[in-house]
Amino acid sequence: MFARLFLLFTATSLLEIFILVKVGGFLGAWPTVGLVVVTAFVGSALVRSQGIQTMFKVQARVNQGEMPGQQLIEGMMLVIAGVLLVTPGFVTDFCGLMLLQPGIRAKLAKAAMNKFQLQMVAGSHGGFHGGFTGGQPFTPPPQGPNQQGSADNKVNDGNTIEGEYERKE
Repeated sequence: MFARLFLLFTATSLLEIFILVKVGGFLGAWPTVGLVVVTAFVGSALVRSQGIQTMFKVQARVNQGEMPGQQLIEGMMLVIAGVLLVTPGFVTDFCGLMLLQPGIRAKLAKAAMNKFQLQMVAGSHGGFHGGFTGGQPFTPPPQGPNQQGSADNKVNDGNTIEGEYERKE
């Protein structure tokens, strides 16, 4: 695994240097630096806006009682896209821009979900045992002003630790 990562980072760095030198020879040094800086700014803005959209999709799925597996993976891909876009170079910018395309990102997220069969398991007894691709629906936490712990709402199904708490402002 280390050898593959070393080869990937070394090859990417050498390719970036090669392309930067070629573009710099064609456009000049300062226009090339300016182009790298502009792609970083534009990419950051795009990652931010798509990250906010993905966050809203996650919230909508949770509110519907569904597990937002694909949206979480797409969110991780947006983080990777952001890192690629702020890394100086045209190859990483191209890869980051490809991850910003919603269609490409969705296909990659589905492929990752199918490949890894991510599982969300809460405890060894009961709870949510479905994967991101199906299973039981995800139940969001209760919402409302009465979330204070009390003797009335204590339930012990073998996985619950009973206790009391109070909120302090």
